[in-house]
Formats: sequence, structure tokens, C-alpha cells
Amino acid sequence: MKKKRLIYYEISKYLRHKNALVITGLRQVGKTTLLRQIFEDLGSVPKLWFDFENPLEQRVFEERDYRNIFEKLASDAGSRAQPPVVFIDEIQNFPPVTKVIKYLLDHYGVKFIVTGSSSYYLRNLFPESLSGRKFLFELPPFSFREYLYFKDKLEPETARKRSLNDCLKSKNLMDFERRRLAYEDFLRFGGFPGVVTAKHIREKQLALKNILTSFFEKDIKLLSDYKDIRELRDLILLLVPRVGSQLEISKLASELGVDRPKIYSYLEFLQGTFFIRLLPKYSKSIDRSVAGGRKIYFADTGLLNTLGPVNEAQLFENAAVNQLADYGSLQFYNLRNTAEIDAIVDKKTAFEIKLTGTLADVKRVRKLARKLNLKQASVLSKNFKDIPGVSYPMFL
Repeated sequence: MKKKRLIYYEISKYLRHKNALVITGLRQVGKTTLLRQIFEDLGSVPKLWFDFENPLEQRVFEERDYRNIFEKLASDAGSRAQPPVVFIDEIQNFPPVTKVIKYLLDHYGVKFIVTGSSSYYLRNLFPESLSGRKFLFELPPFSFREYLYFKDKLEPETARKRSLNDCLKSKNLMDFERRRLAYEDFLRFGGFPGVVTAKHIREKQLALKNILTSFFEKDIKLLSDYKDIRELRDLILLLVPRVGSQLEISKLASELGVDRPKIYSYLEFLQGTFFIRLLPKYSKSIDRSVAGGRKIYFADTGLLNTLGPVNEAQLFENAAVNQLADYGSLQFYNLRNTAEIDAIVDKKTAFEIKLTGTLADVKRVRKLARKLNLKQASVLSKNFKDIPGVSYPMFL
């Protein structure tokens, strides 16, 4: 039996709920495979599959009278007594279908489970009238837990997410050593399913290049109106050496030869397509957290390494931040470059990220956390140190 992404078990809880289920994320993170597994596991339930990358499969939903669309779907599914479950892959290829979804959901109770490649696009794709009628799930690249699971090094029950506090308590040196080489591989090649399951290094490298090619040839052209993608490409290359640093928009604009609004637009697009992650500054005020320089990270360390060289500390910090994002919303803290916290989870837990954590690092981050009234603080270390307050991302 083919293994399932861990999010499958979360989505399964809502299969009987009336709301549409929307699965979004980067290309090649496994959305279609996940959708197909849900489809197959529904067994004899009346259901239909549409792939919107094929224009011919969009035709059913082009009918002006939505009642006729329902009649066609019910007939094709072979059941008029029970509304069919309709699966649509790559929904962003035919935006008008959202109006059909609303109508059939409201009037006939048709269940829709769909995938789309970008939150940037899907935010505008689904009209306000679908508010409260959909559940949105983001499918990221593998977490390290999923990486171990797909490498047959963790059982599914163990691989499922534990609480952050429980993960931080894991400090077994034997388990650390067992996972150390796997974590190095995870840092180097990232968590795309096709990359993780590839047998050879060359195959992994080619898969990562293909993912980048697909992003430039499909996502950018389909999801944006940028006439010349070279500026966006050059911005991405400028972002690589800035991983883990606060962005200076004026400097980026100057280096790229464009105005500041265009840089902001590009960054919004890159974040909206899950390509990068931008951490806002910590503030108890929502308004203040929106403003100010943000820290830049890439969604996958394999993509980051493919785009350009970064040092070991940057690569590790990027991976650790992505892992922490699985446990809540992230911010960072910086006081005029004199005091800094690399990541704060849900405005509760502070993290300093170091290649080798020390007792001095623990004392410093805890002292700063107390000043900010944060509940707890820890140092995330790549290398093992049996020091209270030092934890390890390979257990997250």
C-alpha cells in the first residue's frame, strides 16, 4: 500500500462535512497523489474525477444553467439519490468553476475536494460568497518526521506531530546519532516527495532542477501577469545570500533597478506561491508586526541549495524555521541589532538557532524572553550538547 502524507489523516476528519476541501501548496509536493488516495479510499461512494490541466475536462462546468451541470454530474456518477463527491485537480486553471461550486454546494449538497497550486491565486479565486463554505489545507514539502517515515525509519503513529514541548524534551544521544546522517541529507536535498524517494544523488539534483523549471514555466506564467520574468528570477537570486537576514527593500530595489512597490509585489507573489517564507518582526500589536523589515527563508532547503550557495549556519537556520512553522505562526525579534531572537512561535516560545548551542546562548535567549514576557525559550542546535535548554530540530 502506498504511503500517505500525514495531512491525509487530518483531511479525513472533514470528508463528511458539507464544506468544500481545498488542498494547496507548491507544485510537486504531492497534491495530486493525495487527492487520488482520498478518491480511491472513498470506495463505492458516488464520485467523479476532473483534471483541469486538460481543457476537455473543464467543459462540464461551462454550461450556463447550473442545474444542468448537476444533472450531468449525478448521471455520470450513477446516483441521483446521493449527491456525488466531485474531485478537481488544478482548479486554478478554470476560475469560473468557483461559482458552480457555490451553487451546487448550496442547492444540492455536492461535496467538492479540490487542489490548487497557489494561495496567492486561490485567495482571489474563491469569491467572498464561499467564505465559510471551504476548509483550506496547505500541503508543504516533507517535514523531517515525514522524511523519516517515508524512509521507513518511523512508524506512522510516531511520525504524526507531537506537541512542541514534547519534541523539545527529546535529547537521546543514541537517537540523535541514528538520525544525524538522515538530517544532513534532509538539509542538502530538502523534502519534496520525488526528491526524498529518489535513489541516487544525480536523480535528486535533476528532480530539484525540474521543480524550479516548472515553477518558472508554469506557476509564474499562469499565476501572474509579469511580462518579463527575468526581474523576478534575479530577485530570487539576490534573496539566496540573504537567508536568515532582514530584508532591506531599498537596497534590493537599487540592485535590481526597480522601484520599491515592485519589490513588495514580487515578494508577495513569492510568498503567496509558497516559494519563500517571510517572518515579520515580533510585536504584540498586529499592526506593528505587519510593518518593518522581514526575515527571508526559502520553503525548501533543496531548492535553496539548487539556486545558489549558502553557508552551513544559514542552511540549518532555514530548515529549523521551516520545521518550527509546523507548530504555529512565526515572528522574530530584533532590537536595533543589539539583541535578537531568531524565531518566536505563536508569541509564546522563543528560539535561538545555533550550529552548536552553548549555556551562554541559553541564558541569553531566556533573559530576552523574560523581558518580552514570553512563556519559554530554547536553543535549537545542530550539534549535540547535553545542556539544559538546548534542543534539536531533528526531533521536531
